[in-house]
Amino acid sequence: MVKPVIMTVDDEPQVLNAIYRDLRPYYGERYRIVKAGSGAEALEIVGELKRRNTPIALFLIDQRMPNMEGTQFLAQAATLFPDTRKVLLTAYADTEAAIASINQIGLDYYLMKPWNPPEQNLYPILDDLLGDWWANVELPFDGIRVAGTLWSASSHDTKDFLARNHIPYQWLDIEQDSNALALVESVSGDTHKLPVVFFPDGTVMLQPDHRHLAEKVGLQTQATEDFYDLIIIGAGPAGLGAAVYGASEGLRTLLIDREATGGQAGTSSRIENYLGFPKGLSGADLARRATAQAKRLGAEILTPQEAVALRLDGSYKIVVLGDGAELRCRAVILAMGVSVKRLNVPGADRLSGAGVYYGAALTEASHYRNQPVFVVGGANSAGQGAMFFSRYASNVTMLVRSSSLQKGMSQYLIDQIEDTDNIEVLAGTVVAELHGDERLEAITLQTSKTDEARTLPAAACFIFIGAIPYTEMVGDVVERNRAGFILTGPDLKQDGKYPASWPLKRDPFLLETNVPGVFAAGDVRHMAVRRVASAVGQGANVVSMVHQYLKTV
Repeated sequence: MVKPVIMTVDDEPQVLNAIYRDLRPYYGERYRIVKAGSGAEALEIVGELKRRNTPIALFLIDQRMPNMEGTQFLAQAATLFPDTRKVLLTAYADTEAAIASINQIGLDYYLMKPWNPPEQNLYPILDDLLGDWWANVELPFDGIRVAGTLWSASSHDTKDFLARNHIPYQWLDIEQDSNALALVESVSGDTHKLPVVFFPDGTVMLQPDHRHLAEKVGLQTQATEDFYDLIIIGAGPAGLGAAVYGASEGLRTLLIDREATGGQAGTSSRIENYLGFPKGLSGADLARRATAQAKRLGAEILTPQEAVALRLDGSYKIVVLGDGAELRCRAVILAMGVSVKRLNVPGADRLSGAGVYYGAALTEASHYRNQPVFVVGGANSAGQGAMFFSRYASNVTMLVRSSSLQKGMSQYLIDQIEDTDNIEVLAGTVVAELHGDERLEAITLQTSKTDEARTLPAAACFIFIGAIPYTEMVGDVVERNRAGFILTGPDLKQDGKYPASWPLKRDPFLLETNVPGVFAAGDVRHMAVRRVASAVGQGANVVSMVHQYLKTV
């Protein structure tokens, strides 16, 4: 934990140094002693300590200072540290001002100069005040703080990025916390440029992009080498599985993801049918474990870094990154996964991030406690989300286009949903419109049987309506079906023949594309079984095919 601060301020250097000499040997082990020679200098230090979220336990301030008296300083400093204990150093002539300040600024004690011997006239008084401070203070969070509003899409984006990359942070809602608002205004002056991210070292970022945020929190964004045996694009379960097996089997392995490890599965609140976890585990936990395992075995992981193109140079593959860097390798595994389809109804784009969320958005669930929440979709991800949100929301309404949940959801989830009192399933129902000015306020539903429309109040809407493969970056290199999913192995055949783009006499391996040495695994493949276990299995199996390919080149 960061040491709390004891701050002393006096414009006379000899007195200031004398106070510092008395404080440091007695309190220095438990507190950081900070001194300043003027009220203005001290206020700058106070502001910096607030940005660092460093607690100040006690002010020991001289009353008679030019330009700013001690009581004036304490009044201003208390706006940032209202719970800090306040002691005024006074001469005999200042006692009336000191007494008056007890009511005016909540002064805790005034101490007459000189205070020698400190063992008798200083330490007992400060010990009592510091003991009272420890007994009543709520110590600040010693880490990253994100300040914004619940209705700011960029604030949601930053929180989601940190959470998915397993970076702890504290959320400060400036609409609910006046101290947080004052802190934001002190560094930006513009509360509309949100979020504001505060770091323990005092650094502040206003509305940071993922790349700069990642570099600041210590994520790896640049490759350490120019050439690898294997580059894996996409760090969902398939990509992580491939990274674990590729690295463990001696391949120089690089894993790249444009957002965070875990993919769509990483946002799942609870995976209950994954082998070996009888109580289930969250997608975030699975991603964290797999990421640590891959790194321990030697895989290199870049996040957030986007692969934007794939080129061929003879038997070598060149992966082009979003920042223009080019990485060469012997084999590539495409495991980019899928993204959630956007909801194409009035209000959806305008309210995205302000009550309308794609995927589970677990970081937002607790903010909708005792409020009505809607879940759009009928597959496992929607069911898992509904179960998670039911812990917080007053009621969760699932909107399912098909006639029942049985068509797209595992039975164990259906049973759980049926047994949960505050979840209602509306089959044959779709979203017609989303309403609200700055945030979601209501939702219009439409039933397929009667075409009846009705509008209901809504605090949040979480959307799980299908998958779009993220394959544009390889569209001119590998064969895809009409929906954009990558064709591999036997699926490449049409009328019993492989495409003209397949150059070898041998058949493609099961997970190999039409380009030798370029493989695909997980949800990005045509006709893939969209289950976590299946993706992990493909990630493991594809590495054995990579080895077979490498023996031929």
